[in-house]
Amino acid sequence: MFHSAGFTNNRRHRWKVLGVGVAANASFSAAFSGIPITAVLIRSSYHLSNSELGLVLGLMGLGIAISELPWGLLTDRWGDRPVLLTGLAATAAALALMALFVAPVAGHIPALPLLAAGLLLVGLLGGSVNGSSGRAVMTWFGESERGMAMSIRQTAVPMGGAAGALILPALAAHFGFGAVYGVLALFCLVTLFFTWLWLHEPAAAPVDKATGHVAKAVIAGPAPLKDRRLWSIVAAIGILCAPQFAILSFGTVFLHDFGHAGIAAITAAMATLQGGAMIMRVWSGRWTDRNRNRREYLRFCTISVAVAFAALAALVATAGQLPAVGPLMAALLLAMLVITGVSVSAWHGVAYTELATIAGARNAGTALGMANTSVFVMCFLTPLALPHILALASWSGVWLLGSVLALIALPFFPKPVQATMVCQAA
Repeated sequence: MFHSAGFTNNRRHRWKVLGVGVAANASFSAAFSGIPITAVLIRSSYHLSNSELGLVLGLMGLGIAISELPWGLLTDRWGDRPVLLTGLAATAAALALMALFVAPVAGHIPALPLLAAGLLLVGLLGGSVNGSSGRAVMTWFGESERGMAMSIRQTAVPMGGAAGALILPALAAHFGFGAVYGVLALFCLVTLFFTWLWLHEPAAAPVDKATGHVAKAVIAGPAPLKDRRLWSIVAAIGILCAPQFAILSFGTVFLHDFGHAGIAAITAAMATLQGGAMIMRVWSGRWTDRNRNRREYLRFCTISVAVAFAALAALVATAGQLPAVGPLMAALLLAMLVITGVSVSAWHGVAYTELATIAGARNAGTALGMANTSVFVMCFLTPLALPHILALASWSGVWLLGSVLALIALPFFPKPVQATMVCQAA
């Protein structure tokens, strides 16, 4: 009787654990996605050149890339609760120190090395939230619900980025960067409290809702760092993130410079893109849970990304032949960019679920750390490389390269298991 009640409590409590995972990712996403939104104000407040601005903004992504795998290994060794508590507390402390000592005030502008070191430290410490919160979700949810749960967790990234974009520029403009860093520290502290309150190891292994059996993925698989299947998916995730970051980092520049779109149209397009990505991530997680077809979905998404980027490149090439970009063509460019952006953002939750399932929940922290390392390496490299690609190949060449990268990523995703092989194994 007690054993049954334990499972019932687990099934109710797992949604709180998922909420903690979403909050942890959103609170840090508000920092690493929101601070770059204040780039113009950072440049003027700290008296930076464009190259210095690019350096300090890139260092936070570099810090995340460097720290993801070590944090993932620690998560699998110590557990998700101590790592997430430590990481959130340390990130909040780093942001609080930046609010006190690295924010410009009247008569004093902090030196560039201090700002660079502060943002690098935030990235190094904040990288803890990704693997640890993902492992918690894998531990608490059964196989038939993991895709949806992980996809909901992945919506925290655009959600936190949207919150940062709405709040941080106004804070920086009216109250200065001390308020920006302070509010971000407060976000981490609030999440820290609920993590301490709700996140712990389940009393028993999660039960698969569809079969009634203990979820197989809780059993640890081979060592993740030696598993070629995991490295293959990690490579696919990293390669496919390059065109995604091209859209997210330079999509607004494209719409402004090439499509001659105004601020209102650009804002609406990017908001629609992020909203569509969130909806698709949740839907795809739930749909692949029901149909048990994550691998098929990932390969279909990759092909769709290749087609969408090729279509965008063709549309840009066509527009380039016109004397001027008229309203109809401008609307087509905007719509095609949104469609392409949603397609290249729709697969994350499913890919992370497949990765963590292969690794096993006990090794999920390391596996997710491997994936996030490849993601944030691309987050660091793509904005640096894209201006040079643009100078050499124009916008149509940039988007065509996105299509090529998707085709390169396709073979790295695992092929679906044949039904006949499953029957023979059974």
